[in-house]
Amino acid sequence: MSGRWNSTLDTLLRDRAEDTSPAMRCEDRRWTWAEVVAESAQRAAFLRARRVEGAPWHIGVMLENVPEFPLLLGAAALSGAVIVGLNPTRVGTELARDIDHTDCSLVLTDAAHLAQLREAAPDFPADRLLCVDDPAWALALAPHAGAALPSERPAAEDTFMLILTSGTTGHPKAVMCSQGKIASQGASVVTMERLTGDDVAYCAMPLFHSNAIITCWAPAVSSGAELVLRRRFSASGFLPDVRRYGVTYANYVGKPLSYILATPECADDADNPLTRVFGNEGGPQDVERFARRFGCSVRDGFGSTEGGLSFVPVPDMPPGALGKPNGDIRILNQETREACPPATFDAEGRLTNFEEAVGELVNVGGAGSFEGYYNNPTATAQRMREGWYWSGDLAFRTADDLVFFAGRSGEWIRVAGENFGSTPVARILSRHPDVAVATVYGVADEAAGDQAMAALVLREGATFDPDAFAGWLAAQSDLSTSWHPRYVRIAATLPQTSTNKILTRVLVRQAWYTAPDPLWWRDTKTGPYRPFTETDQKALEAAFADRGRAHILALLDRRG
Repeated sequence: MSGRWNSTLDTLLRDRAEDTSPAMRCEDRRWTWAEVVAESAQRAAFLRARRVEGAPWHIGVMLENVPEFPLLLGAAALSGAVIVGLNPTRVGTELARDIDHTDCSLVLTDAAHLAQLREAAPDFPADRLLCVDDPAWALALAPHAGAALPSERPAAEDTFMLILTSGTTGHPKAVMCSQGKIASQGASVVTMERLTGDDVAYCAMPLFHSNAIITCWAPAVSSGAELVLRRRFSASGFLPDVRRYGVTYANYVGKPLSYILATPECADDADNPLTRVFGNEGGPQDVERFARRFGCSVRDGFGSTEGGLSFVPVPDMPPGALGKPNGDIRILNQETREACPPATFDAEGRLTNFEEAVGELVNVGGAGSFEGYYNNPTATAQRMREGWYWSGDLAFRTADDLVFFAGRSGEWIRVAGENFGSTPVARILSRHPDVAVATVYGVADEAAGDQAMAALVLREGATFDPDAFAGWLAAQSDLSTSWHPRYVRIAATLPQTSTNKILTRVLVRQAWYTAPDPLWWRDTKTGPYRPFTETDQKALEAAFADRGRAHILALLDRRG
């Protein structure tokens, strides 16, 4: 097979048509690979019978991790249909926009989300919105039982899936992912994690998102491992599931490691079959703690749905390192477009040239595995300015070219004239023994610039001790005093996308209007933390008005 990719999902799945080894499990029901291929072929025939001539063959799927989702993925792989992963947390006009923007001609869902879809898109044809847990679905599939594998076979460059970005800012963009891209990336995970047909892969991350597709479903298809489905992620259910199903491999994105680590620890936690965990955006401390507690290896990589960047891990990399660039990937100053100098550090390991060393990660060699955004040439062109892939991610590098992530380009905080990224601060706060989840962001200062604010979810049974926390901050040699949060929000939960990414923009808009979550603050740079009261709130609002910045308050969500 020539071209950019050397395999297809269609080929990988057809290769399992006679494989009677375990393929998929959900609760007490199991399928062999031969059964998965046969049921995928049945659905492929159904989708072809319902195809609308002249319209994109785009199938919207709004389901949690139920068996029907992988079977529909298989149907698309075999037939050339395109799956559009619809996010179940989206509602109303935003959900309607997702369906319209991706040109869905058919939408498949279940009873749990049917009313949500009908309310969001009342004009979508009722006969093209189907419920897969309704008896009518089985009746509709029945005529296609025993269908042969499709004679027309998709090419490696044919689009397999449109994956909507998480939408933490603005409208989600639909990332085009081809048969070859997903097959190739899945095979890379198989090689990296040494997966075989004897492995059991645990899928609790949502299948409408790239992480579950690339790091769990596609590797299972490629290796022949058994795929265990969890309808939705549960921190308390993780270890019982691992033991019940004999899970040897699991994937994650975002904060799941933190949430699992926040569950009560038991002396026998490491007594389980889990050997490998792979994901991205896990904090270095969480990666280390998780591996030690559960007796497995944890590999935290760098990834995005677009896939324009990749890095090569280096043995014994320090925590937080992404590895060395794979290809001509550079860190560029966003204004001058010149390469940023290597990072320098003081005797205590603190970065001394943050503003000069941190820049945007850019693939100067081209698009990498990025294949564009569907129905959005402007966004594609913006991402591929001058033929370079501009990631929007910030990073710095050491003198030996080891790259470290420093946050998103929208995650800068400017305090007293100093710019710094929020991600390194959040990583440091995550080291606190009482903190399960930490996020850091900038809120407006009453005079100019920003103040750093932290939102913390504490571990079970922990309470916030303001004096001890201040002392702990002061003891962190790699935490600049300007990085100390002025405000500390103690939250029961944090708003997040369904892929476990914290919705920082929601927290930024709430600022210090955090009720019912308690808020602590310092009214001087090094003073004690004390409760932020209604009197403090009114005084702060007056200070904004006195400095001509009352308009900033109008942008905040004061419903807290």
